[in-house]
Amino acid sequence: MTQHDATGSNAKPAHDPKNVLEFLYRLGQAYLASGEQTAEVERILGSIASAYGMRRTRIVAFPTALFLSVHSGNDEHVTLAEGPTAGLRLDQIAEVYLLGDMALNGEISPRAGIERIQEILKIPPRFGLVGAIGGHAILSVGLATVIAPTATNLIAAAVLGAIVGVLKLLNRNRPSLSVHMPVVASAMVSALVFLGMKWQWPLDPSHVLVPPLVTFLPGARLTLGMVELAYGDMVSGSSRLITGGVQLLLLALGLAAGAMLIGYRPESLVDTPLTPAMSLAAKDAFSIADKVWAPWLGAAIFTLGVYLHFSAPRGSLRWILLVVMVSFSIQRMAVEYFGEAPSGFFGMLVAMPLSYWIQTRFHGPPAMVYLLPSFWILVPGVLSLSGVKQILSDREAGIDGLVIATIAIVSIALGTLTGTSIHKWFHDTARWRRQQRLRVLRWFRGRKRT
Repeated sequence: MTQHDATGSNAKPAHDPKNVLEFLYRLGQAYLASGEQTAEVERILGSIASAYGMRRTRIVAFPTALFLSVHSGNDEHVTLAEGPTAGLRLDQIAEVYLLGDMALNGEISPRAGIERIQEILKIPPRFGLVGAIGGHAILSVGLATVIAPTATNLIAAAVLGAIVGVLKLLNRNRPSLSVHMPVVASAMVSALVFLGMKWQWPLDPSHVLVPPLVTFLPGARLTLGMVELAYGDMVSGSSRLITGGVQLLLLALGLAAGAMLIGYRPESLVDTPLTPAMSLAAKDAFSIADKVWAPWLGAAIFTLGVYLHFSAPRGSLRWILLVVMVSFSIQRMAVEYFGEAPSGFFGMLVAMPLSYWIQTRFHGPPAMVYLLPSFWILVPGVLSLSGVKQILSDREAGIDGLVIATIAIVSIALGTLTGTSIHKWFHDTARWRRQQRLRVLRWFRGRKRT
């Protein structure tokens, strides 16, 4: 719980406390839908309440609920609000953080802020239906290029990614169906892949199943849960971890169901040998798997797909690409020395301060716009899904896979914490130096006057 005490006595606040309270909980819902930490949501809302003259503000934020209490004079106003039912696109996230900055600086009234939040939630995707579907196909191709870039895998990723993009589009603005969508999408992808294998197409399930489903993988949620546990938010952190684990299980069950519909057993998800003819076809002339630059090409394609599918704000593509490519490159280099699991630490160690530096130094979109694609490309959820799939066929191998995935998630969370600390240290140091320069300048001016 975060408590803020605004200075002042029993003076009447400049804004209607009911409007302030409604604006706070609606803005809190938007921050949570943007993927922000609960502790940071509490801090931001408390600071905004103080800026509006509210006294003794108490705020408790969970991923699924908000408790707020503000005092105005001798009156106390309390509300309980549910958490967000769906996430926001990158362009909406940028607008939410911009609105929060305006509120912190007193540049917008609470009533106008409420209206602005409603407008943000209704913003249509920048690239329309074509961008949403095509972007999902492109990011699936990008991840397939990182994993196993053969022509058959890339074609399968493009087709299946477009199909999943259509499913997500049909599910838009239908929160009641969002729980079932990962199962339906994974079952459909699995059924189509194994149907293609039945027709002797050279498809490898271990490489083809994951790319079209990457936007359902809760890698960012699992990592954020670890971060919140490290900060001491046991309820929020545990709930995110449990929710992420359940979503992985639903995805794995959907994959198994799709395989069984075509006549395969669940263990075929991770162990389906190709026939000699299929193996020969898999080694096609268009394969770039042996190229050193293939993973970086895949990361760039993935970033373009994310930009289109999640409707990133204008002028952000170059910055998103920079953060993704730098964090991905650092992770790939760390793999050579430290192994796959802990390599995510080094990627996020660089991505965090770089994102905040772009936001503050170049006045770019909020750092969250760059950080979310970085979470997705580091793909801790892919490792987790592999472990869950292996449990269906080999319990010991599956447990080993989950242990490796847990280490990967912890390493990314630790990199996030360390990177944030580095950013805050640089920011506080720069602010202290500016204050010292101002003091020296005032001293010299005072000496000249005397």
